Amino acid sequence: MDWFYAIVYGIVEGITEFLPISSTGHLILTGNLLGVPWPKDVKNTFEVVIQGGAILAVLAYYWRDFLKIRHIGSDRSQQTLWLGVVVACIPAVILGLLFGDAIKANLFRPSVVAWALIVGGVIMWLVESRRVAPVVHDIESIGVRKSLFIGTIQCLALLWPGFSRSASSILGGMVLGLDRPTATKFSFYLGVPTLGGAALLDFLKSREILAQIGVVNVFLGAVVSFVVAYLAIGWLLRFISTNNFKGFAVYRVVVGVVILVLIATGVMSNGSLA
Repeated sequence: MDWFYAIVYGIVEGITEFLPISSTGHLILTGNLLGVPWPKDVKNTFEVVIQGGAILAVLAYYWRDFLKIRHIGSDRSQQTLWLGVVVACIPAVILGLLFGDAIKANLFRPSVVAWALIVGGVIMWLVESRRVAPVVHDIESIGVRKSLFIGTIQCLALLWPGFSRSASSILGGMVLGLDRPTATKFSFYLGVPTLGGAALLDFLKSREILAQIGVVNVFLGAVVSFVVAYLAIGWLLRFISTNNFKGFAVYRVVVGVVILVLIATGVMSNGSLA
């Protein structure tokens, strides 16, 4: 059944990684509802590694845009954009190195994730309810200062598992005046070094752990994640061109409540997931 679990995890990861609904929360539900028998270290490592497939989807979707980096030596807009991306990643790198293990040991629990989903959903609704016209309409115009703020807000997902990296970075961008498509696209860009680096590092460090379920199954999960994430990126960009995020806000609250109910009824354990 390992191949089946790999496919399901890949589908869930691909759908939820870039949507502002928390891949962590959905992978928790998936693992509990399916009764995945993998040890915690295998499951946790597998979930991180298949993020690599989702990251490759971003590179594939925006390959023409990423090729513009070859002009970074002479193109001021590319210099500003990529300096902003690098600066935005610094807070997450520092916090991850200093507190990553402690956060996993103490906060990586279903109830914590559930409340992060709920609170994040409420904040998303409030941000969308503001009557403030956006002033930034392309990622080249974000600037380093705004990028650093978005990167700092992105750390909410690290400090509060389940808040969602994409949700925190998108909402942070919108608060700063980015329109939805621009905030979403910048969130995709931030995911490349942030999640890609984590996926590569975990793969290199944990190849022996992953060998317990087979390299083929790991590859299968990553490929499925890539395909589904590619489709999800295109769908999200089309959706937000004519809709706001309030539907995602409601959905987050519902999923968070479902997790709390499952914990209260004993269907789901509230033990550490790390």
